[in-house]
Parts: sequence; structure tokens; C-alpha cells
Amino acid sequence: MDNEELQQLVCRISLESFQKPFIHQAYFNGRLRSTGGRYLLQSHNIEINPKAFELYGIKEIQGIVLHELCHYHLHIEGKGYQHRDKEFRELLKKVKAPRFCSALHTSKPSIKKQRRYTYTCVNCQQLYIRKIKMNVEKYCCSKCLGKLELLK
Repeated sequence: MDNEELQQLVCRISLESFQKPFIHQAYFNGRLRSTGGRYLLQSHNIEINPKAFELYGIKEIQGIVLHELCHYHLHIEGKGYQHRDKEFRELLKKVKAPRFCSALHTSKPSIKKQRRYTYTCVNCQQLYIRKIKMNVEKYCCSKCLGKLELLK
């Protein structure tokens, strides 16, 4: 599905479910990560996450479009368009739009294990564990003022 097909789908759903035209733009936005779609208040455009289509298909996109069109039509009419507003929740129920989209499992890059530096005092064997490497010539043991050495 491309942006042109998405635009036609949004226009068709708007006319069928709301009996009102959708006169703005609907398009895919690959930068969306955790949300299925969003309605832009200033431009009145609707952005859809292409990952939702890849993972779940056309049914999921239709649900997301219905949800975003609820925001769109209520905002255009000057009514409560936010999730917490009663009018929004009632319109969701009326058109049978989902309140949330299915989870978009985005694989996060693996978190690199932080390196730890372990130092010990030559005199009293006091241990110091640090995230950042330190200059053993500059620092000394806080307990006995002895020299420090880096352990493996």
C-alpha cells in the first residue's frame, strides 16, 4: 500500500463511517515508532505508521484510520477531540473504532554493557569500583592514603 491508496482508503472510510468528507492529506510516516498513527492539529493531516500495515495488515490500518478520523472530525467541528473527552469516547463507540492499536514491537538496539573499572589500594586492599577510568597517579586511597592500582 502506498500513500495514494492510503489517501483513498481514508476518504472512503470517512464518507462511509462519518458521512463527512476528508479534505486533507493522509500519508505514511516511517518515523513513527510506538504509535499507530497521529492526527496533526495544525495541518489537519493524518500520519499512519507503515509498520502497522506490515505487521497486521489492512484491518489494523482501517482501525487506526477510524480512530484518527474521530480526532479529525471532532477537531474540525470544535468539539472535544482528546482521548479524555466524553465526545471522543462516544464517537469511538458509535463508529466502532479501537481506542488503542495493536502493539508495534519495535526492536530496540541492544544496550551495551557498561565497563566497570576496579581499583584496589596497595596498602589496605580497599576496593573501588568506577564507571570511568581514573588516573592512579593523581588519586589515592581515601582510607589510608595509599597508592591505587587497577585490577582486571
